[in-house]
Amino acid sequence: MSAKHDADARFEDAEKPLRLLAETPEDLAVLAALAQDAVGTVGEAAWLGKKRRFVALINRFRWEDAAAAERARRPFERVRATLSVEHVLAVRARGVALDAPATVYNLLHLAFESGEDGAGVVRLALSGGGDIAISVEALEVTLTDVARPHQARGLPRHEG
Repeated sequence: MSAKHDADARFEDAEKPLRLLAETPEDLAVLAALAQDAVGTVGEAAWLGKKRRFVALINRFRWEDAAAAERARRPFERVRATLSVEHVLAVRARGVALDAPATVYNLLHLAFESGEDGAGVVRLALSGGGDIAISVEALEVTLTDVARPHQARGLPRHEG
């Protein structure tokens, strides 16, 4: 492996880190595609009740760079990012060990289930059958890269 691959990546496909805002289900579908296969730990996710925000620090696979990396025969990349959900009314976790902060999860899917007057539930489907349901009064989700990309162990594989 060359020294070039040992160093941080250069955001070759973009001049600056990714920052996306989703305010509609269609926007969220784009954001969800870029967050798919992110990994995180339970201890790096929190509901900030007074700020009405749920935030998770994740290590997302850079899907937007995967084809270019494959063509150039260079390593795939991951990047630390925050996933933030605003206007949160309640958070429910199922199948997630909240008392074990080192527990690692894989984000499989992110979706919005519409309710009345713009309210609804942002649902994070996690590996192992767990999920986090975030009740919101309005859809506002951001995905923001917060570090330089680094080499990934490989391309995420989906069974089935």
